[in-house]
Amino acid sequence: MAFLPVNKQDMEARGWEQCDFVCVTGDAYVDHPSFGTAIITRVLEAAGFCVGVIAQPDFRDGRDVARLGRPRLGFLVNSGNIDSMVAHYTAAKRRRSQDAYTPGNRAGARPDRAVEVYCHLLRRAFPDSIIIIGGVEASLRRFAHYDYWDDAVRESILCSSGADLLIYGMGENAVMEIARRLDEGAALKDMRGIRGICYLDDGADLPAGNVTVASFEKVRQDKAAYAKAHKAQMLEQDSAYGRPLVQRHGERYVVQTPPQPVLTTEQLDRVFSLPYERYYHPSYEALGGVKAIEEVEFSIMHNRGCFGNCNFCSIAYHQGRQIAVRSHESVLKEAEGFVKNPRFKGYIHDVGGPTADFRHPSCQGQLEHGLCKGRKCLAPVPCKQVDPDHSDYLRLLRELRAIKGVKKVFVRSGLRFDYILLERDRAFLEELIEHHVSGQLKVAPEHCSDHVLDKMGKPHIATYERFEKEFYRITKKVGKEQYLVPYLMSSHPGSRLQDAVDLALFLRRHRMRPEQVQDFYPTPGTTSTCMYYTGLDPMSGEAVYVPRTPQEKRQQRALLQYFKPENRRTVIEALVSIRREDLIGRGPDCLVEPDAQYTREHRAAPVKAQGRQRQRGKRPVQKPRRSNKAKRGR
Repeated sequence: MAFLPVNKQDMEARGWEQCDFVCVTGDAYVDHPSFGTAIITRVLEAAGFCVGVIAQPDFRDGRDVARLGRPRLGFLVNSGNIDSMVAHYTAAKRRRSQDAYTPGNRAGARPDRAVEVYCHLLRRAFPDSIIIIGGVEASLRRFAHYDYWDDAVRESILCSSGADLLIYGMGENAVMEIARRLDEGAALKDMRGIRGICYLDDGADLPAGNVTVASFEKVRQDKAAYAKAHKAQMLEQDSAYGRPLVQRHGERYVVQTPPQPVLTTEQLDRVFSLPYERYYHPSYEALGGVKAIEEVEFSIMHNRGCFGNCNFCSIAYHQGRQIAVRSHESVLKEAEGFVKNPRFKGYIHDVGGPTADFRHPSCQGQLEHGLCKGRKCLAPVPCKQVDPDHSDYLRLLRELRAIKGVKKVFVRSGLRFDYILLERDRAFLEELIEHHVSGQLKVAPEHCSDHVLDKMGKPHIATYERFEKEFYRITKKVGKEQYLVPYLMSSHPGSRLQDAVDLALFLRRHRMRPEQVQDFYPTPGTTSTCMYYTGLDPMSGEAVYVPRTPQEKRQQRALLQYFKPENRRTVIEALVSIRREDLIGRGPDCLVEPDAQYTREHRAAPVKAQGRQRQRGKRPVQKPRRSNKAKRGR
């Protein structure tokens, strides 16, 4: 095994004069199957193609993207494992100071809008080369989309980047089909029947039976049209019944072919069996290594997809709602490889994926007909057809625990507590608590107001409270001291300041003091982002309240951590603004104690009122006005 070539010397060592494909990525080169670049390049290598990697090229110097020369078949471009704008900016649009996907954890190694920048550099260096874009940044921006950082609707990234093709979703099969056809000498027009891609058309050869959504020019000006276009895009993201989608951009049309079917277990096993180095490139050692490897090096990804389909999450739009799983043999082989690694200390950090406890179809009907169009499997209440089953996952965890050299197997990926509660017995939850929780179990109630949870696509809070009760009952039963750590979100569409106050009271009542909370972050491609931009729920067409001002966002966030001294002034301002001064004080029912400024204002208020009364008392009594007759008579 060896890392793929990153420079001309590596190519010469392999006896290559030219690569077939060169992958340009915004992440450091980490050859591990939790990194999309590693998977795509290894899949192509296994098919016999010569593949090189240019990781984090110097975007200020156009020559760096040319360091491996012109590839025979084309360039593959992605921004890395996350959107480059999310990598660079917080939800408050502040520049981040660190980047875990860069050597030494330093920020600034990739450009803003990395896919576009890399494509433009490549186009200048190699005008006639084929450029194919993919990964999260390209996938979620494949249509006209609201861009939070510009606060405007931007055109499809296929147009703005100048790329030839876009692969959306999980791209192993699509990239292999494209590579095979290019190797056979096919033209770009011959790719149009491949599922899971987007291409540009002049309008003369649009696919039959397509769904046409409002144009870029229309959705940029009309928020209702944007919401309708988003709904159509969401409804067609199923390989069983999805139809081609078309959106006009000026004189051209962005065409999306139907989604690729999810990988079978055999196909997914093959992807994870490829000869990954499972570590970052050795050239990064002197720079401090790549921090992103720390949590994933000894973690196992056993599934893909998520039928939970939360509105603020992009997984369903990118990976799909149908679950793909690896076999037990594949997972166990990976874990047995950990034991041979000198860096392994006996602890498997995670056995998970987008949702850790999904190893079973949500229902039997989806296998033939796809997942229900326009409906969620679990929220606001579970569909009656949902078939909850943790038995296979439980067997897998038991088998991993039994491997010689493994001391502990943890589950740190998100779990759907509502799905866990659907099972009649508590065998899975009991073993999870007894063997796989490292003192704290992370769960995601997100909020406590049911109407906010409806906009999030989450179950109502009563479901979480039932789970909380069961968790602590079983924890006590097995004689452990363990706690739930809730993920919470402020300022999501639908959440008013009063809802944030209700959440603060909920946290106090449940004796929760979250160390971290997340402001809603409007990222491309999600239904929640559509709500944020348009003020409309795209699925129902109903108006949605959206907290937009920095002041209200700051107040909602502070209320979730009302107990922190540095938040007291902000919390007081929020409570005064909605006339909840009853929660300011030293009593048991109060959220915060008054500060000096509030005390001064509170004491001064009655004095000012009395002064106004005294002034009114000194005013001379007004004489009655004379009538017009009296004036005329005078």
